[in-house]
Amino acid sequence: MAEVTEGEHTGRGEAVPYARYGESVDSVLAQLHEARPLVESGGARGALQALPPGAARNALDCALWDLEAKLAGVRAWELAGRARLDPVKTCLTISLGPPGEMAEAARREARRPMLKLKIGGADDVAAVQAVRAAAPRTRLIVDANEALTFAELTRLAPELARLDVQLIEQPLRAGEDEDLAGYQCPVPLCADESLHTRADLPACRGRYAAVNVKLDKAGGLTEALALAQEARTMGFEIMVGCMVSTSLAVAPALILAQGARFVDLDGPLLLAKDREPGLAVTGSLIEPPRPELWG
Repeated sequence: MAEVTEGEHTGRGEAVPYARYGESVDSVLAQLHEARPLVESGGARGALQALPPGAARNALDCALWDLEAKLAGVRAWELAGRARLDPVKTCLTISLGPPGEMAEAARREARRPMLKLKIGGADDVAAVQAVRAAAPRTRLIVDANEALTFAELTRLAPELARLDVQLIEQPLRAGEDEDLAGYQCPVPLCADESLHTRADLPACRGRYAAVNVKLDKAGGLTEALALAQEARTMGFEIMVGCMVSTSLAVAPALILAQGARFVDLDGPLLLAKDREPGLAVTGSLIEPPRPELWG
């Protein structure tokens, strides 16, 4: 967590280092230490964009959004140009496992509007079939986490379409997804690891129908909002995701999630204990954050 204080007000931001992107707790702490002079000299959010995108910049960027809102006496979404912040419905993630276990987990959550299934095992079709039988009315998306080959994707996608799966997230490894160019997948594909900032959008065009925007990848709410706007202009559907984190990390993403077709902000729901105060969540509905949490 990063904190930035001016006078009586303190802004806070939370980020999650991700080893897939070469991050660790130590590396993020080092980046925060290096950025301290920039912030202490009065560097605003715009100045932070010179830092590399990632968890460290995200924590600082969100802390500055929080601080600016407190100093101005308004809510953070007003700074972002929104008159109000509506509640959003998140999907819930079902971890990869034997089909029976995944089905049982889905049965317990069958009243939720959307479930996200992790895939990438030998029994993917059987697992999705079992989940579909256990939760027949729930919208389903699947996340391969770069685990498929192109041949596996082309074999699996028609079966997923038959089971009314609405999105396949990151089927191929980032940087090795050129086979997707021109592929008419029967289920829309969504870029996750292949998309971090606006600089990655051109390479995603023609390969993906949707992009998963995450604050930790983009390096904060400032870049994430610009990324989502540009992605929409280019015709992409928007998914808003998160890492496993507390409510402090998810609160800024609620601004980003306004109007997104797919929302995956279940990070606090996957924890044994969230921070206090946390976000108010009823079922899958996440309410806007209270000022004492963020923004």
